[in-house]
Amino acid sequence: MRRMARGALLGARGNSGVIVSQILRGMADAFAEKASVRGAELARALRKASEAAYAAVARPVEGTVLSVVAAAAEGASRIKSDDLLTVARAAAKSAAEALARTPQQLPVLARAGVVDAGGRGLVVLLEALVEALSAGSGPDKAEKPDSTPHAQADEKLCGQANEKPCAQAGEESRGQGGEESRVEAGEESRGQGDEPHTPAGESHTIGAPTPSAPADDEHAHPGDDERAHPERDRDEHATPGYEVQYLLDAEPDAVATLRIVLDGLGNSLVIVGTGDGEPPTWNVHVHVDDIGAAIEAGIRAGRPHRISVMPLSAHQREERPGRGAVVVAAGEGLARLFRAEGAVVVERNPSIAEMLTAIAATGANRVVLLPNDANTHAVATAAAREATSGPRDGGGPGEVRVSVVPTRSPVQALAALAVRDEQRRFDDDVIAMAEAAGACRYGEVTTAAREALTVAGRCRPGDLIGLVDSEVNLIGGGLEEVCRRLLDRMLGGGGELVTLVLGADAPASLEPALRAHVAEAWPFVEVQCYAGGQPRYHLLAGVE
Repeated sequence: MRRMARGALLGARGNSGVIVSQILRGMADAFAEKASVRGAELARALRKASEAAYAAVARPVEGTVLSVVAAAAEGASRIKSDDLLTVARAAAKSAAEALARTPQQLPVLARAGVVDAGGRGLVVLLEALVEALSAGSGPDKAEKPDSTPHAQADEKLCGQANEKPCAQAGEESRGQGGEESRVEAGEESRGQGDEPHTPAGESHTIGAPTPSAPADDEHAHPGDDERAHPERDRDEHATPGYEVQYLLDAEPDAVATLRIVLDGLGNSLVIVGTGDGEPPTWNVHVHVDDIGAAIEAGIRAGRPHRISVMPLSAHQREERPGRGAVVVAAGEGLARLFRAEGAVVVERNPSIAEMLTAIAATGANRVVLLPNDANTHAVATAAAREATSGPRDGGGPGEVRVSVVPTRSPVQALAALAVRDEQRRFDDDVIAMAEAAGACRYGEVTTAAREALTVAGRCRPGDLIGLVDSEVNLIGGGLEEVCRRLLDRMLGGGGELVTLVLGADAPASLEPALRAHVAEAWPFVEVQCYAGGQPRYHLLAGVE
């Protein structure tokens, strides 16, 4: 739990992410005192998590993830049972009901017709806990996620129960205390989960008093705290222009001073710490108009790093250049997959002119090309050079920036598109996509078209061959046998995720056979399978 909390903190992409990290941190602190966890311990941990979340926020606002975690804690506490699954179900149910109420608490959500994005994320985590606890409980299974109130709320408010409308809610509610923001490149915290843990019982949160504390106003009525008047903060700091976020190495006393300074500069202030290091590391998040002052305050407090600045106003977001992708692929199934990722698809072996047409079809100013073939790489590079230097739609030169991600297989393109983030700087996004593609080993099963001498021996026309990273590794045998041997060869070097793309002539029995083989031989590997419909290649496989 401490590793989860630290990873969530260092990888937080905005206000809600930082708050969720404190929820995990509060639960970790509660569990540290127990040798085992049952229902009562989970209820106690959720109460501590709720207190930590409220304490981390300078001006708590209801109708956000704070309301959802408070409801989860209350629902868990009401259950007169020590059964862990029963209490987890009650917490998830209460959280989902609170999520459905968030549009009634925040007018911006009601206007957008959505529920709070941060609260939706917390409900997903609690439902995942219920599903995990239910896995070994026999016939007494947990309720399905789509039967819970949050799914009904999504359907009612969003028109469909999915993530996208909730992300829009976060986009709409920036500055309201419940946004779901994004971050520039470098915010990823790879490997952070292995860093030292926070000592049990330590608390390093800086923020408002716990929910039960009164407001710091001599004229306040009893119970008249900031949570009851979220509009107070928005009136004082109406729609700041920028979200500033950074990690900060600083002593607690300096951070206490920083909180006061930033509270005077803007709103949506959250400062939380990991408790690790000398000095400790903190995640600082605030919405301001004066970017320089917010960063300078961090410099005075300690050493800021991973600094991220994000425009919040509508006109600033509209000025950001659009992003697009062009993918070379054959097969209707593959084309559908890539189009679902927002890419323009070009048939195999395209000309430079066809690539330029596809680049223009994206309608974007920043475009990545994924050639998926070594022979197409040169064409993609030439098209990128031409598109970047030449005029477009009657405009001047240099309007478009195009970069090539050197993918050699469609499975590498899928891996690259999975990490694409339009909120990063374009160059950093291209690097992240290239790294994801390079980390995906690819294999193919096809039929030899001619006789050749390979490192695996001599193949003849009609032989089934298995290739790993374009090198022939296997020759001969039945299709299922060659596919199984290919997967064993690829997974022998490690891997957690296998992506299978079935060709146009792949038999219906191939997918269940390969899934069963991986489940038996490699039980900790996840399998994703798609009907690609590609010619020539009976199977495309990627291992990440």
